[in-house]
Amino acid sequence: MNEMELKYGCNPNQKPARVFMHNDKDLPFQVLSGRPGYINLLDAFNGWQLVRELKKATGLPAAASFKHVSPAGAAVGLPLSETLAKIYWVDDMGELSPLASAYARARGADRMSSFGDFISLSDVCDVSTAKLIKREVSDGVIAPGYEPEALEILKEKKKGNYCVIQINPDYEPEPIERKQVFGVVFEQGRNNLDINKEMLANVVTENKEIPDQAKIDLVISLITLKYTQSNSVCYAKDGQAIGIGAGQQSRVHCTRLAGQKADNWFLRQAPQVLNLQFVDGIKRADRDNAIDVYIGDEYMDVLADGVWEKTFKVKPPVFTKEEKRAWLDQMTDVALGSDAFFPFGDNIERAHKSGVKYIAQPGGSVRDDNVIETCNKYNMAMAFTGIRLFHH
Repeated sequence: MNEMELKYGCNPNQKPARVFMHNDKDLPFQVLSGRPGYINLLDAFNGWQLVRELKKATGLPAAASFKHVSPAGAAVGLPLSETLAKIYWVDDMGELSPLASAYARARGADRMSSFGDFISLSDVCDVSTAKLIKREVSDGVIAPGYEPEALEILKEKKKGNYCVIQINPDYEPEPIERKQVFGVVFEQGRNNLDINKEMLANVVTENKEIPDQAKIDLVISLITLKYTQSNSVCYAKDGQAIGIGAGQQSRVHCTRLAGQKADNWFLRQAPQVLNLQFVDGIKRADRDNAIDVYIGDEYMDVLADGVWEKTFKVKPPVFTKEEKRAWLDQMTDVALGSDAFFPFGDNIERAHKSGVKYIAQPGGSVRDDNVIETCNKYNMAMAFTGIRLFHH
């Protein structure tokens, strides 16, 4: 089959819609369940490229959680600590497979953004991963294959309407890619850049030490940025993205947005949050929303009298600004990647507040000296990759 009709394009008024291959070639995927839409397929194909490259770069199973053509999370399959298992809501699932751990990390980094995601998996979907996917609100999944039992589990989602796509892992697209905007055809060479640790060799700061785990995290951040709508910045730690700032016109706004998400990831691990007592039967999304508000500036929206009783068994104490700052000061050794150069040192000042110690960025700004000087102030190690990673 070399063509598939879609219900509509980005919006219901955009008809007709289809995907197809030129030169009578077959589509490189099969739909095993459900009916994917236009945006679903954009998320699926961007996500598949991301996890395939993560697997190649690290040798570990990888997963991504995509929303609106940018990743909300991306990770490799490292074991979860007891705390991470709890904040990702998988502590009741027993031992997870490496692939399931990767998705738990990818989904858990920013659960608010991942609600209704499209999932990408680097490896054959196993039962452990399928059981995890089944309990989350998601639009679909793409993987190179599915264990028979895992496929049956996924087919039960959404009363049989959950999108399950199998990608041909050997498929390689043509070296030239094209798209049409306003009736004009754009053409460019595909971004086949191989991102690896060798890209981190040019360390320009006084601190030259980037340990191996930090290099892995920097590679994860850079590969994630390669498939994130620009401008974009990605914070990473312990094998996963923990904050992604996508599609901002200003570089520092990317850094702030991603930094706030990284802060929220760490704040969710604080005792004040881990000890929250939710009412029985609360929905997962309502619980996530409540936590997001509780750790934010509008905490009284869930703590006001007559309101907190709907969410909590016991009224939680206010998580004060001072307490949050004291907890965040314990976050260290965070890696940060940027898809283009930092034009000012204010980006580094913001990154420092979220525990960043290792940075990878292209370099090439007329103010590189100011950026390097700010890194040196905080004993950060920064590598200039010389490579920009814009994605549109």
